[in-house]
Amino acid sequence: MTNVNIPRRGFMLCLSSPSGAGKTSICGRVLQLDSNTTLSISVTTRPMRPGEVNGKDYFFVSTDDYKEMVANGDLLEHATVFGNGYGTPKKFVFDSLEAGKDVLFDIDWQGTQQLSHIARADLVSVFILPPTVEALEQRLRSRAQDPDNVIRSRMAEAAQELSHWPEYNYVIVNDCLDNSVAQVQAIITAERLRRSRQIGLTNFVNGLRGVE
Repeated sequence: MTNVNIPRRGFMLCLSSPSGAGKTSICGRVLQLDSNTTLSISVTTRPMRPGEVNGKDYFFVSTDDYKEMVANGDLLEHATVFGNGYGTPKKFVFDSLEAGKDVLFDIDWQGTQQLSHIARADLVSVFILPPTVEALEQRLRSRAQDPDNVIRSRMAEAAQELSHWPEYNYVIVNDCLDNSVAQVQAIITAERLRRSRQIGLTNFVNGLRGVE
């Protein structure tokens, strides 16, 4: 059987949710299952958590270095969340899209809005909802990474974050991790088949028609 490979442009797949709703777990599974999807690694000024690795989970930078990157336009998007700066290095993302790789973003609604203004045609956005507020708090506490005052702040912020769900292309209720991962994979498959992203389609069809 012939394996037809039509060149295409990659897209930015942005997953957002309140902290604890499961987007990071979903991202991890998608990356394991799909070799043509790569993670956009953000820079951040927040302290490194136990088990995190610099250059894998985040690029951990000083506040001064972060401000310099913002001033120089080196970040595709940036936002302050719970007092810490986060941002996406620009060059890596656009190089990946040109090479036909899809770039996965684990970012909040502020970052997604910025990406939408800069590169709407390349953006596919998915909002992850928790099944219940109680489940959201339980997931935050089960991580055992944040003190009670941080958890209370995250829960207070969740209501405001949840209000942004209508801004997204797709919405998933994460009541089962396996189901949520399968739904994200279905979105990826559909978006890869969009005519506008298959940049080699015109030449392919012309070849079928015998047209030069």
